[in-house]
Amino acid sequence: MTLFRPALLVLACMLTPSVFASELPSLGDSSSSIISPEQEHQLGRAWLSTLRGQVRQLEDPLLKDYIESSVYNLVQSSQLNDRRLEFIILASPQLNAFAAPGGIVGVNGGLLLHAQTEGEYASVLAHELAHLSQRHFARGLEAQKRMQVPLMAALLAGVIAAAAGGGDLGMAAIASTQAAAIQEQRRFSRQNEQEADRIGLLNLSKAGFNPRAMPSMFERLMRQYRYDRMPPEFLLTHPVSESRIADTRNRAEQYDEKGIIDSLYYQLIRARIQLTFEDTPGLALKRFRSILTDDPSQDAARYGLVLALIRSDKLAEAQSHLDTLLQKSPNSIIYNLAAVDLELSKGHFKQANQRIDSLLQQHPNNFPLRSAKYETQLKQKDIAGAEKTINQLLKQRPNDPDIWFEVAEIRGLANDIIGLHEARAEFFSRVGDYTQAIEQLDYAKQRASNNFSRAARIDARQQVFIHEQEAIKKMLN
Repeated sequence: MTLFRPALLVLACMLTPSVFASELPSLGDSSSSIISPEQEHQLGRAWLSTLRGQVRQLEDPLLKDYIESSVYNLVQSSQLNDRRLEFIILASPQLNAFAAPGGIVGVNGGLLLHAQTEGEYASVLAHELAHLSQRHFARGLEAQKRMQVPLMAALLAGVIAAAAGGGDLGMAAIASTQAAAIQEQRRFSRQNEQEADRIGLLNLSKAGFNPRAMPSMFERLMRQYRYDRMPPEFLLTHPVSESRIADTRNRAEQYDEKGIIDSLYYQLIRARIQLTFEDTPGLALKRFRSILTDDPSQDAARYGLVLALIRSDKLAEAQSHLDTLLQKSPNSIIYNLAAVDLELSKGHFKQANQRIDSLLQQHPNNFPLRSAKYETQLKQKDIAGAEKTINQLLKQRPNDPDIWFEVAEIRGLANDIIGLHEARAEFFSRVGDYTQAIEQLDYAKQRASNNFSRAARIDARQQVFIHEQEAIKKMLN
């Protein structure tokens, strides 16, 4: 697969000073004459596919569903006009989140580890969405009209390389630029960050959160990483200072004190993330048990303990704790999905199916529930049922590479070899490997040679991939 080229990252850092501006754009702002919102959209999608092929991602449907839903909740109260968002959740415990041109929202799993409350988590994403709504990248290009879209692509390469964990490369590239350019970059960055903070605070309040969560998180991060030689990537790209904290604190104080600070559901998702990055399951058992010993009312810790016990094959104890949770919230999807995991671990497939079907009657389009049904059908070797379920998921999430991967798998099990190659092509296109995607469609065409209409459809799709591949190459040159 194509790797990020250091030259692009260096160029990105050299261009950064002109990419920031402080004025709010008016409707029909002149930056659209330099790069249109539709060009941003296409550029962002192209780079997202490349990023997906470069980094490990978290595939947990509950986590995906939470992050996507929470971001769209913030978007409803934002100034973002183009709401065609795409998400990527990186399997990294490091604190980071980013929003790239074209509506690309990236979140490290580590954001939920570091953001101790839902308000803190929301404050980071509200800030990132403000960068999108104010079109900071495009407005910077407008400041120097001689810049063109290929240079925008180079800038985005730097953003994504840093998001993918290329912090060392990014710092090396910055060090290679002239000192004056770095100074100017920081000046414009501060303006950009101040604007994103101000708009983020406003939108946090409009979304029902307590805006004080933003300065609270900044304060804690500054204390935690004050003396670190290599702080998290988020703090390298979003430097926290005493003046910035004071500014956000003063602005937050102007809003009503009411608003969401935290939620149980956020803490349940955090418990899942903590287990994801836990090297030793025994440590998680000890930690969650210790929390419950101190405070038996901590349902998030009890939920985390249930998951850790299932992984450790301590099923009777897991059942006992899960029963406590289900007595409090018998219709909770997240608790019932834990019950499905437990039933599958016991080999109780019929019970698991009944539980999922009952919940799907109440929530027919729920992504995590449908994913659980698919996994249950696979375990039972119900290939026809699993294929029907994954096709339903595909209609909901046509751009999700994880879904296309499963579509390819199930078509292979169903002996639909042409469909297998078609699905693999769709998967590879969404992770930026167009060479493989085009090759897979060659295989599909060979097998469909006796079916003219199907071969023609496959050829048409292949031409789309060829054009997309050529367009990306042009961006890089």
